[in-house]
Amino acid sequence: MDNSVIIGILGFIFSLLLLVFSAFLLTVKTNNKIGNILLASLLIVTAIDCTAFFSYYVVDVNLTLDILRIKLSGLKEPLLFLYVLSVIYSNFKLKKIHLVHLIPFLINTLILIPNFFLVDSEAKTEFYNDFMGNPEIVFSNYFGRLLTITYFGASIYYVLRYRKLLLENHTNENDFKNYKWLKQYLILTFIAILITLTKGVIRDSGRFSIEVVEVWRIVLLLYGMFFVFWLIFKALNTPKLFRGFDVSLKTSKEMDKGDLDENHNERISDLKKYMEEHEPYLNPSLTIRNLADQLKVPMRDLSVLINQELKLHFFDFINEYRIEKAKNILSNPSKTKVTVLEILYEVGFNSKSSFNTAFKKHTGKTPTQFRKSVV
Repeated sequence: MDNSVIIGILGFIFSLLLLVFSAFLLTVKTNNKIGNILLASLLIVTAIDCTAFFSYYVVDVNLTLDILRIKLSGLKEPLLFLYVLSVIYSNFKLKKIHLVHLIPFLINTLILIPNFFLVDSEAKTEFYNDFMGNPEIVFSNYFGRLLTITYFGASIYYVLRYRKLLLENHTNENDFKNYKWLKQYLILTFIAILITLTKGVIRDSGRFSIEVVEVWRIVLLLYGMFFVFWLIFKALNTPKLFRGFDVSLKTSKEMDKGDLDENHNERISDLKKYMEEHEPYLNPSLTIRNLADQLKVPMRDLSVLINQELKLHFFDFINEYRIEKAKNILSNPSKTKVTVLEILYEVGFNSKSSFNTAFKKHTGKTPTQFRKSVV
């Protein structure tokens, strides 16, 4: 079978899968409706862009619509960025200020008005046939690649900031599911970007045969189909998004320390005393807000105290107490029949993997190895 036919078939199937999954996202009930709308919009734009692989088999290509299709693909990066924000922040809303993300699309479209949109059919055909020879298209390509890097870099920044907020405010691993989802999504997106950019460079260089370009198109479409099936798998296994943070929440470094420096030693002493006497870390869903309420101190002060003064993330601070409690149980000769699974639940963990990871991080041994070394 000819490569162009394979590309057409794959392109049609891929676009159809994207549209079907987008319909699912737009109709399924969820607390994060905006996030689903943004992700569906991203997938729909991608599906429209991929019609180029098969549309010429069905209809005569309208040059104006095809150019608009190419320019519309420039909305994918802003939509990805806004989707990331919608997952991270529970109270994220689309505002007028977000219309600024349309500016690159408008720039890339408006520069074509003089030499394409306002000329006759013959001139449009000439422009289209010498596509890469037009300075407007060359500019759009470089501008688009710059935007891809910028938006993807911004998405990575916010996801890393999200991780820091989680470590500074939560101890339950279930609260990290959104982060893990975004991390996996961005990794797969990064691979897709690399394949797309490689295909574009090979196509635009003029140094490779059409057969090589077609092979890269097939690779891109096969990867795209894998990506969609991964999305469907995730949607079935994680039917709803988990709680994000309030937009106004800051990391400890972004907070104002205020007068904390004056008596932080006393506050650290009080904090450690409370942890030892009341053992709040036994609550597997403990958050820094919960602990601040128990201590009757502002959450901001407690966050700065733990994350900046003690140089520990709240996640690690709490796990240290849990691990010490577990070590005491594991080293107690009278509790040798208590299983590791029972111990991890008793000290505040809610999964064996997170307990083993934390225990080895703090002791250099697994719980079983530690027990054998001391009992």
